[in-house]
Amino acid sequence: MRLTSEIWVSAYIRRCQAAFVQAVVVRRGDAAAGAIFISIDLLDGNVCLYGPAPTGITGSDTDRRWVRCLEGSAVASEEARVFLARQLNFDSDLWILEVEDSAGRHFLDDALVET
Repeated sequence: MRLTSEIWVSAYIRRCQAAFVQAVVVRRGDAAAGAIFISIDLLDGNVCLYGPAPTGITGSDTDRRWVRCLEGSAVASEEARVFLARQLNFDSDLWILEVEDSAGRHFLDDALVET
């Protein structure tokens, strides 16, 4: 059984706080099954954006898997905002988390799928 989005987000925020990294919910989505996007603000005007891995490449029905949403290691903050705005037009139930970390740590560990 997969954790609800709300529980997963709460645990992720605590994981960031345990590493003394600021993480906030910018947009709250559907508590049960809203898609989650994580924006890592590098504090230099650039961000790394992560979102749910497409169905079929995850290899698991119970664990959340993640992919980098935009090409390259980091993109301008405005490019990430445009991407997220398009996603919101498609799915109004999504969550947006913002993490501020100049080191670019995403805390997704083995759940990150390299495509």
